[in-house]
Amino acid sequence: MYISDEFFTSLPGGEREQKETAVYRLLDELAIPYRGLDHDRADTMEICESIEGKLGAEICKNLFLCDRQETTFYLLMMPGKKVFKTKFLSKQIASARLSFAGPEHMERLLNVTPGSVSVFGLMNDRDKRVRLLIDKPLLAQEYIGCHPCVNTSVVKLKTSDLMDKLLPALGVTPTIVDLPDPAEIGE
Repeated sequence: MYISDEFFTSLPGGEREQKETAVYRLLDELAIPYRGLDHDRADTMEICESIEGKLGAEICKNLFLCDRQETTFYLLMMPGKKVFKTKFLSKQIASARLSFAGPEHMERLLNVTPGSVSVFGLMNDRDKRVRLLIDKPLLAQEYIGCHPCVNTSVVKLKTSDLMDKLLPALGVTPTIVDLPDPAEIGE
């Protein structure tokens, strides 16, 4: 698998999609330091694991969910290795019948495609239709890795910068959830 040798710490050169360069511009504008790597397409957590060692941070799992009526949408950020069970989340956010939202909703609301969903997509949610949910263990990590709206690059930034600078700049107040790991509770 290709992973670039050099990190970039500002808007990288080369041909990039506009939605990706918009992420770097926003981070630069907010004076949020970051380190990025380019890599082959990484649209599963298994592939992302091979990038994490070089990145020096865990790439978080990002799940785009909706209610049964497909009227309420959620972006869940959680540790990449944790198994997700809807029943644990449904109780915490009082939303029954959660399911994965379709790609058409991802593209319309976040301007991302499957495999590239991340917190950075919220910069495209102008109408604030997507509610951000963060699994509590992520907040204990010093750094977090996320795709910059494409799944051929990854960005590492401080979790504190995500919480204290990026989210406020986007007008996003996250809901902190505490999801048990089904493997740890015998599920």
